[in-house]
Amino acid sequence: MITTLEQLFLWFVGYSVIGWAYESTFVSITSRRWVNRGFLNGPLCPIYGVGAVLGVVLLSGIANPVIVFAAAAFGASVLEYVTSWGLERLFHARWWDYRHYRFNIQGRVCLLGATVFGAAGVLIVKVVQPLVQAWTALIPSPLLHAVCGLFAALLVADIMVTIRGMAGFEENLDKLKAAVQEYAVRAGESMPFKDGQPVVRRMRAWSESSQEVFVRWRGAVLDMLSHQQRRMIDAFPRLSSTTSDTYNALIETVRNLLKHTK
Repeated sequence: MITTLEQLFLWFVGYSVIGWAYESTFVSITSRRWVNRGFLNGPLCPIYGVGAVLGVVLLSGIANPVIVFAAAAFGASVLEYVTSWGLERLFHARWWDYRHYRFNIQGRVCLLGATVFGAAGVLIVKVVQPLVQAWTALIPSPLLHAVCGLFAALLVADIMVTIRGMAGFEENLDKLKAAVQEYAVRAGESMPFKDGQPVVRRMRAWSESSQEVFVRWRGAVLDMLSHQQRRMIDAFPRLSSTTSDTYNALIETVRNLLKHTK
C-alpha cells in the first residue's frame, strides 16, 4: 500500500515537472524571454501532476480513446476551474483569464484548453503511462522511500515559501499606490488618483523620461513587493486583482517595469 502511494506521488512529481516545462517553454517563446511559469518556485506545476495522476487512476481501464478524450477534457476543465476559483478566494487575484478566447466559462476554462487536455489525456493514458509505470516499478523500495521523502519535503517547503511570499500582496500594492501619489506630488501632477489609471500612466511617462525617477520607482517596487510577488506579476501576464482596478493598474505598470529591467 505504501509503495503504491509512493509511486502515485512519484508520478505526480514527474507530470508536474513536465507540465512546468511545457508552460514555461510556451510562455518563454511567446514572450521572447525566459519565464518561470510555475506558481511554486521549483520546476513544478502541481495542477498538471494532479490532473495526470487522476486521469491515470480513473481512465486507464477504459479502452475507447474517444471516451478517454472526453473524460480527460471534462475532468481537467473541472480541475482548472476549481483551482482558479480557489486561488482567487485565497489571494484575491486571478492567475489566468480565458475571456479573450471563444467558448469560455467565466474566463476560468475554455474549449481550446479542454481540447488540449483531452488530447494530452489520451497520450498519457495510452502511450506515456505504461512506460512510466514500468520504469517506476524497477526502482528498489529503499530508493523509492528516500526519493519520495526528499521530494515531499521539498514540495512542502516550496508551498510554505510561496504562500508566505504572496501574503500581504494587496497591502504592498497599497504602499505602491501611496508611493505613486507621492511621486505625483513631487512632479507637480495635479490630477487625482482615480482608479489608479491616470497617475500610473503618468508614472510610466516619468520613468521613461527621467532616469532618476525610473530608479526611484524601481527601488520602490523592489522594496515594497516581495520576490515572490514580483515573480508572479512577471510570470503571469493576465494576473489581476479581483478587488480593485487601482491594483490592476499598478500590477500592469510593475509588469512593464520588470520587463524593461531584465
